[in-house]
Amino acid sequence: MATNMHTLQISTGPVASITLNRPDVRNAFNDEVIAELTQAFAQLGAREDVRVIVLAAQGPAFCAGADLNWMRRMADYSREESLVDAAMLAEMLRVIYECPKPTVARVQGDVYAGGMGLVAACDMAVSVDTAQYCLSEVKLGLIPATISPYVIRAMGARQAHRYFLTAERFGAAQALQMGFVHEVVAADQLDAKVGDITAALCSASPNAVKVCKKLLQDVAGQEIGQPLIAQTVAGIADIRSSPEGKEGVSSFLHKRKPSWLS
Repeated sequence: MATNMHTLQISTGPVASITLNRPDVRNAFNDEVIAELTQAFAQLGAREDVRVIVLAAQGPAFCAGADLNWMRRMADYSREESLVDAAMLAEMLRVIYECPKPTVARVQGDVYAGGMGLVAACDMAVSVDTAQYCLSEVKLGLIPATISPYVIRAMGARQAHRYFLTAERFGAAQALQMGFVHEVVAADQLDAKVGDITAALCSASPNAVKVCKKLLQDVAGQEIGQPLIAQTVAGIADIRSSPEGKEGVSSFLHKRKPSWLS
């Protein structure tokens, strides 16, 4: 089933999609887009019938960052107003990043500034080979502050030192090399590659995928010591004793399909 918000197109089902639909402004976001994206990811993330969410966009650009009209309004904000505004953007990124469903960015065009945060907040990203990427904030006298936790995780601190500070553009091949995206394909192969990834996600245990995503977020960047080791020990014990964990092992041992595939 497909529905439309003012700035988004949304389809539901096992492979749900959220599509940015402002091609005339290169899918730049404003406060309205931020609110609708936050709502859409929260609602789809809570649906039992949804297994994976694809974030896509219409037009030649994936997302050009902040909308110019929104930036003009923000130029006159007080610091207190800026805090409220930035908190909305930060909450949107958190909701995408912490969404209980796996998320895949389908990058069909250029990604600039805040758009980099959208891609980085998703679990996986597939890019067309012609896409250009840029963290352009310092050219405007700004910094990529709210998106930085997600972008640095995605590209690594060493690469971030260069591209945060220089605001250089880089291509899809470089994005792949640094790990910011997982696959780079020609435009006519984009949907097939996204389909391969979503099919793999849908073939796995829904509960295991949900718990494994949380595991990744909890473990990444943590010091390997007794607290983390104890957390991972508890994690495997919990999943082994869960209904889907028992079903998955049983189906493997008895050479049959697990219940979520039958």
